[in-house]
Amino acid sequence: MAGPDRPSMVIVCSGINVERYQSRSTFAWLREEYNRGVAVGGLCTGAHVLAAAGLLSNKRCAIHWENLPGFAEAFPKANVFADLYEVDHNVYTCAGGTAALDMMLKLIGDDFDDNLVNRVCEQVLTDRVRSPTDRQRLPLRARLGVQNTKVLSIIELMEANLSEPLSLIEVADLVGLSRRQIERLFRAEMGRSPARYYLEIRLDRARHLLIQSMMPVVEVAVACGFVSASHFSKCYRELYARSPQQERLDRKQLLAA
Repeated sequence: MAGPDRPSMVIVCSGINVERYQSRSTFAWLREEYNRGVAVGGLCTGAHVLAAAGLLSNKRCAIHWENLPGFAEAFPKANVFADLYEVDHNVYTCAGGTAALDMMLKLIGDDFDDNLVNRVCEQVLTDRVRSPTDRQRLPLRARLGVQNTKVLSIIELMEANLSEPLSLIEVADLVGLSRRQIERLFRAEMGRSPARYYLEIRLDRARHLLIQSMMPVVEVAVACGFVSASHFSKCYRELYARSPQQERLDRKQLLAA
């Protein structure tokens, strides 16, 4: 398209199994439109398509929290965040779901005024426009049903250090508790030891990577803080009753279906 027929914005909508989408013609068209000054955007995993087209290098972007680990490993040059949406110059991305509405309201607000934004909110039955940096997931307190602030702080530390796990001594120093106190807290609040809980959230991230990316199993192991593929496989099988290799094989069969 050219002249008056050229769009002012192109939005890529995507969902599951986006990794199998490899249309060079689409990627080339997206690059051409972007280079001609057309704004490009992605809803949910649409960011994956934009990144595969080479449009998110050194750009801030957002993607659904469930897809973030695999996306970050596949596109290390993209500055991806677990935000509702991100706007970086002429590139718009959002986490999908109701975050698409927040991003659209932001676009309406840029072109018009708050009065129109409020009228749209009333029509779509939403009572506010969320900030782009509002969290995607429920707060830990609500998600886990935990009220103890020390336990929540420890879990936040764990989730922020998955590829290079902290030792329990390091965690204790950072939160100002003894190892024994942390052990007691986790037994009471989480029903298991802190070491076991830490292992489970690392394995959960590994499962997301196995399902959502084509990273070799050994690289998944390293990305989740395991010193060897054999130890990773042993731990994974104990938790999920299947090996990482079987998880990956099932994923390939699903994509081929």
